[in-house]
Amino acid sequence: MSLFTLRRSKDPRDLERSMAGLKLGSNVLQVDGPDTGLIAALAQVVGLSGQACAVASTQASAEAFKRSADKVGVLVEVKVAPVDALPHNDGEFELVVIKNLLGSITQHQRILCLQQAFRVLRTGGRCLVIDQILRGGLGVVFTKPSIDRRYLSAGGALPALKAEGFKGVRLLADRGGLTFIEGMKPSVGPAVVDSKHGQHE
Repeated sequence: MSLFTLRRSKDPRDLERSMAGLKLGSNVLQVDGPDTGLIAALAQVVGLSGQACAVASTQASAEAFKRSADKVGVLVEVKVAPVDALPHNDGEFELVVIKNLLGSITQHQRILCLQQAFRVLRTGGRCLVIDQILRGGLGVVFTKPSIDRRYLSAGGALPALKAEGFKGVRLLADRGGLTFIEGMKPSVGPAVVDSKHGQHE
């Protein structure tokens, strides 16, 4: 009985908090995505001495982020802006989290979104991409019709992060139907030129 109760009471956010690797006083940003409760959970870790922010692509999404924060009693700063033009300063965050988003936006937006994540990260900061595990075949077509097939066929977040200059890109975990992939901002950033967009597109 007690073991069953323990399992049921386990916080489903524990895995995400663990993968985020945040500490009290850290600055963290979530870039849009359908899971508006994630940044609220991370705000509980960084506390009032840190900063938890979210960028929402629509006003409705911004309100959802605010409701999630209010529900658990944490402070989250929410701004409405495109995911490819983050309204934050260079080097502002230790961690940028992108969950269930990269596969649902265009390739051009995806490139710019990751470049923006790179920009707002501090040197040594991390970008954590959380995606649903998507298997190949017809199942993907019927269950996730909005997923960009080019994102899947190219290998998902791993090559996408590497292409935008992140180093030490690796798979942290593959659990609970989710993959956790991180990349670090090195001391010297990539040279971003217009011709690169043409290559991606």
